[in-house]
Amino acid sequence: MDKRVIITGGGASGLAAAIAAAKSGAGVLLLEKNEKLGKKIYITGKGRCNLTNACEPEEFFRHVVRSPRFMYSSFRKFGNTDIMELLEEGGLRLKTERGGRVFPVSDHASDVTKTLEKTALSLGVRVQLGARVDGLVIRGGACRGVRLGGRELEADSVIVSTGGLSYPSTGSTGDGYEWARLAGHDIRPLSPSLVPVSAKLPAGEDISQLAGLSPRNVTLTLIDGKKRIKSDIGELLFTHTGISGPLVLTMSAMISGRDNIAGLKAVIDWKPALSAEELDRRLLRYFDEAKNKSLRNVMRGLLPESAVAPLLAQAGAEPSAQVNGVSKAQRQAIVRSLKAFELELTGLGGYESAVVTRGGVNTAQVDPATMESKLVKDLYFTGEVLDVDAFTGGFNLQIAWSTGWAAGCAAAGE
Repeated sequence: MDKRVIITGGGASGLAAAIAAAKSGAGVLLLEKNEKLGKKIYITGKGRCNLTNACEPEEFFRHVVRSPRFMYSSFRKFGNTDIMELLEEGGLRLKTERGGRVFPVSDHASDVTKTLEKTALSLGVRVQLGARVDGLVIRGGACRGVRLGGRELEADSVIVSTGGLSYPSTGSTGDGYEWARLAGHDIRPLSPSLVPVSAKLPAGEDISQLAGLSPRNVTLTLIDGKKRIKSDIGELLFTHTGISGPLVLTMSAMISGRDNIAGLKAVIDWKPALSAEELDRRLLRYFDEAKNKSLRNVMRGLLPESAVAPLLAQAGAEPSAQVNGVSKAQRQAIVRSLKAFELELTGLGGYESAVVTRGGVNTAQVDPATMESKLVKDLYFTGEVLDVDAFTGGFNLQIAWSTGWAAGCAAAGE
């Protein structure tokens, strides 16, 4: 008789678990409380779904912030090339963009969900939508089903794939954390991660004057006192209250969960391809070519217009001053501001803007090869329920695919 597997949650890891379990011969019931499967997948990658990263395994593990060693077994069992192959076999054409980020050719996240749903249904997976699970049924140290609408649904194995707390509008309410806690598991502290950051300019100027500016190929460095925490090159976005964009989301993963971020600074190098000496020579040339122009006009050749006044303020230079009156010391101060434009961090975004939840079921209490609980037999955890998270770039979805697949295979008795 086929093993009966119940999966709670039809997101990325739940769908991967359902397909894996069905392929392994189990009878699978996928319970999803929303009106459709993969609701969070629909909004990933700004609606395009950055579904994985086409990097080498060693590179993947370097991008996992929490519990990278825990991911070794599941990633090697079902890695980035495997999810790409599964989707392509389902008829979805993929493309790889800058930084190894993989997207559907259509640029529609919905196509990823539709392909996975079609694959699951073709394998005999039964899907029940609008199914709000109330809890787990645990007897004799083993999970024997779930409670749903006042009744018990029996199963040989249960996979908890309920997601985290991020983007609560998609139904992420953290149910799995409470079920795991009631089952005896330690839940590592939860906090929003991969979030926008609120910040202010050191001199107190209004940062909203930079809102909408999205510089590319700048270097962002996170500094705590005199310690450099992380530095990377890429794209960021200024908002009315601070900064966001890929560089910032990655940076936020390094400080998520901190009670106090006072003293942290984000430093922007607007011209990372130029050394300070090369930049100074370029400024000298610009000044020589426009001796009677104002600093504001000349700096527009180096910076977006909305960034000129804030940068000159940090350099202590007057925007209306003529360049022929700028001293060497003032010019070098401008160079320093171009290479190290400072922002003081004041806060982190909440769950409503978080890409992932940091924290979750303590991975020391979960088998890394199967995702089975070490405390309760036949109970499995996947994806965001676990205390595993990574930087942006498709790595968090890969965690979902890998852990879901490992759990599905194991729950089916493979």
